[in-house]
Amino acid sequence: MREWLRAQFRSVYERVLRREISGAPSHVAVIQDGNRRYARERGDDTATGHRVGAETTERVLDWCAELGVDELTLYAFSTENFNRPPDLCEHLFDLIEEKLYQFADADRVHEERVRVRAIGDTDRLPERVQQAIDYAEAQTAGYDALTLNVAVAYGGRAELLQAAREIGSAVDRGDLDPADVTAETVEARLYDGAVRDVDLIVRTGGDERTSNFLPWHASGNEAAAFFCTPYWPEFSKIDFLRAIRTYEAREVSWRRTRAKRALALVRALGGEVKEARRVLDRFRDYLPDAVEDEPTEQQPAD
Repeated sequence: MREWLRAQFRSVYERVLRREISGAPSHVAVIQDGNRRYARERGDDTATGHRVGAETTERVLDWCAELGVDELTLYAFSTENFNRPPDLCEHLFDLIEEKLYQFADADRVHEERVRVRAIGDTDRLPERVQQAIDYAEAQTAGYDALTLNVAVAYGGRAELLQAAREIGSAVDRGDLDPADVTAETVEARLYDGAVRDVDLIVRTGGDERTSNFLPWHASGNEAAAFFCTPYWPEFSKIDFLRAIRTYEAREVSWRRTRAKRALALVRALGGEVKEARRVLDRFRDYLPDAVEDEPTEQQPAD
């Protein structure tokens, strides 16, 4: 009876959350933490935790397709993971290889037109994993409804360091003027990775940190972050919907802040700044009446 009531509650809560969400972020990045702790607490071996976690990954892919997310990036294997015991690394390589082939051949991947890509220093991976990457990318190369990035042998600091070195070498050769270095210059030298900037980072397992994950695409875009306590194998659709709700709340707050700044600038400069007025007009709906009417130095209170 208790389990039935719990299931009913979760079903109702899921519907409530779904009604509270008006859209979805374009790009969600997920740090899948807690597979090993999940296994240890159940007396299982680490391999079991990672395998159950892989099943969660498949469900999240379905939820993204359902909600209209354009891009999903999963942190499957970091550069730091190479320091783990060799037998654990081999197990993870086995699992990544297996899942890449499964994704590439899965009917739902082709029905939902999911493009599978790997991002990271993939040359460091075993040949068999590289072959699985090539196969998955080739099988789904023509799809554009949802992009699934598998971050494997990935490290954000290493990615930025590589880009800096390449730019420095280009400057030394005289191929690039330092004054011409722009954000686009850096992006062109990053891994062949994310298509879009990250809107939302989700981390499971209780830790509240982003662990060197997509710093250029996430931190540079001021991505929203959602940290939750369930281990990755336990991550549910309710958790995912709560993450989306957090993103939407942050978006409203961000737009309201932009509108307030634009309003203050327009008032301070007598309405002569076209860009500020454009921003203000765009985000005016996010200004409460009390804010629109608050006095400034140029517009004293009655």
